[in-house]
Parts: sequence; structure tokens; C-alpha cells
Amino acid sequence: MDSPRLPVRALLVAFLLTLASGAHSQTAFVGAKVIPIAGPEIADGVVVVQDGRITAVGARGSVRVPSGATVVDVSGKVLMPGIVDTHSHVGDGDGGDSSAPMHPDVRILDALDPRADSFERARAGGITTVNVMPGSGHLMSGQTAYLKLRDANVIEDMLLCDDPLTDICGGMKMANGTNSLRGRNGFPDTRARAVAIVREAFLEAEAFRQKRAAGDSVGRNLRLEGLAEVLEGTRTVHFHTHRHDDVLTALRIGREFGFTPVLHHVSEGWRVADEIAAAGAPASIIVLDSPGGKMEARGLYFRTGRVMEDAGVDVAYHTDDGITDSRLFLRSAALGVRAGMSREKALEAMTLAGARMLGIADEVGSLEAGKSADLIVLSGDPLSIYTRIEQTWVDGTKVFDLAIPEDAAYSVGGYDVYRAFSQHDHE
Repeated sequence: MDSPRLPVRALLVAFLLTLASGAHSQTAFVGAKVIPIAGPEIADGVVVVQDGRITAVGARGSVRVPSGATVVDVSGKVLMPGIVDTHSHVGDGDGGDSSAPMHPDVRILDALDPRADSFERARAGGITTVNVMPGSGHLMSGQTAYLKLRDANVIEDMLLCDDPLTDICGGMKMANGTNSLRGRNGFPDTRARAVAIVREAFLEAEAFRQKRAAGDSVGRNLRLEGLAEVLEGTRTVHFHTHRHDDVLTALRIGREFGFTPVLHHVSEGWRVADEIAAAGAPASIIVLDSPGGKMEARGLYFRTGRVMEDAGVDVAYHTDDGITDSRLFLRSAALGVRAGMSREKALEAMTLAGARMLGIADEVGSLEAGKSADLIVLSGDPLSIYTRIEQTWVDGTKVFDLAIPEDAAYSVGGYDVYRAFSQHDHE
């Protein structure tokens, strides 16, 4: 899909602030160990930011700190790109209800609260970009939203697109397996019937698309427009799937209708890693460190990341927040390395790989000149249990600081903290 652009509103605000200051805003982060993801680690690095974008990354001495720049001394710290979470439910949204198994017309952005405290939880975990999903339990629960976790009063200022009325601002959430097997209100009662419902919907959308392309007057059809975007390759399918046979079914549907899904969860993906690689499908996986949940997820292992890496699959991690806590997201990479995944691929799975799956790798996911200045400051190595996320920056603006008591409470407090702050923030 085409890479979403930064919202015009956000760019306009940045431009007006620049005019008001009479100069370009420049910030230089100096002294940290820099992990750019797109290149080797830099022991004593410099990252220069201007007007929300990275202008230079390199070793101290090879990168000039601009005269007049605000210098942020991060000596002894670790600096890396902001984390990309490819599958989350932050933002207090809901999505598909129990009225039908297919909701391709539902947009999660219409249910998101930009002031939700769950966004604070994600920022405290170093997450700067997130794919927010509609609710689960459906064959197709609707259109996701790709967000930058800026401080915002309206959801449009968080979206990675210009205008949700004209642009594609996310993907399409699909699922198979036990989630949708209800046997009422049109929901299937078997896996085979579930696939038949999906295929019928795509055939209907293909007919709609062909009529529209031929110039026929088809009018607006919100249900079929989203499906047509999938068929045209402009809207990415994010496919919830666990069991190895369900994974192959998801790939089979994609092959029939000409799209390559991003596979999510993929609990038994280690059983069919070669088939996933042959299909060219990326896999967004999750780490669960305690038992429970779906019976079909019993085959989930920490080694899935390593098996996928060895097979040549593009792998990212996700939180599925609140299934796992956004504040502790970095432990996913650490547990992957513990089970044999390489350090480089595990850190890429938290950042650049996820950006590729959302079609925004030219904007986020690594520290490179020209990209958005989304970065996090860590107290130590990102894979260490002792490391804490000290600062989170989005578009060159600090959105989380562990040194601020209220931010620290979001980072380490219990869920009563969120309820207390929510009552205060929404007055």
C-alpha cells in the first residue's frame, strides 16, 4: 500500500511554530550508544533533529552539532527508534459488534479517544507508532488505524494520513479460528462455513470493483469499498490466526483474491514457517509468558521468532494490548533472543519490521536522516530486565519523561493510577 503521509494539520502546526520562533528548531542528542536499526550500533553517537525530522546520525566527531541547537546530553544512555506496535487495542475503541460476522465498513478511528490513558501506557513503553485494531470475534472486524502517539485533542492529529474521509488510514482486520464460531446472527459454526462467508464477500466486492472501473453508476457502498481496497492492494489485511492449519487457510484466501496478508499471532507458525516464507507473508507475533487464553494458542512458543527468522520470514512483535502490557513490550524481543533469535532481528522486530508491515518504513522504524524523529532514551541495553525507558519522543517532541512524577506513575503504577488520572484529565 502507499505510505501514509503526515497529516496536513500536524505539518501546519510545526510550520507555524517555526515562523513564530523565527528559526528552525534543532535538537542534538549526544553521548548515547545509538542503535539505529538500519546500521551498526554507534558507541558514542549523535542524532540531530530539525523540525521533527532526523537530519543526521553518526559517531561523535563525524556529525557536527549545529550552532544554536538544543543539546540533550544522553551520555551513558541508549538511544534507539521508537517502537512500532503492529497490533494493539489502546485508545478505548471497540469496533465490530455481535450483529454480523463481517464488518468491513467499521472504522476503529470513529471510536477512539485521543485522550485515553491507554495511550499514556503505550508511550511509557516506548511505543511511538501503533496499529489500533477493531474488536475481535469476527471474520472481519473492520478497518484499523495507523497512529503516531502524539499528544492530541482530536484523533485526526494522530492519524498517519491527511484526511480519513479521502485517504486510507489503516488496514483491514480479519480473523479465523475459534473467534467467530458462534452459530447465531449469521456467524458461522464451523471453520469451513467461515471461509465460505469470506469468499462470498470478496466475490461481491470484486463485482462491485469491476462495475465501478467500467464506469457503471454503483453509488457509495461502505461495506464493499473497504473490501475493494483490499482487492486493489491499497489496504493491507491484518489477519488474526493461531493454529497452523488456520495460518495456511489465511494464505489460501489471500492467494485466491490476490493479496498477501500480514499474519498476526501465528501461534503455530513454527510448524509452517517455510510455507509462510514461500508466500512472502510477514508475521506479527506475540509473546505470552503465562498460560491461559485460547486452546488454539497452546502451541505458542518463545522460539517462534527464531524459527521464522531462520526461514526468512519478516517478523515483528506486537502487544495486543491489553493482552500484554505496552509498558513491558521490550521484553518480547528479550524473550525472543533467549529462545535463539538474533539480537539484530529481535530489535528490528520491535521497530523497522513493524513499520514495513504497516507500509510506513520510509517514515519510521529506524534512526536515519529524513525520517520522523521518533526515538526513545533507555537507561541501559534494550534487552536487559533492568533497563527502563526514560524518555519517549515523537516527531521531535517529548511525550513521556520518567523524571516527571505523573509520567512515572503511568510507567510503574497499577491500574488505579489510570482511573485516577482519567477522572482528572476528562474534567
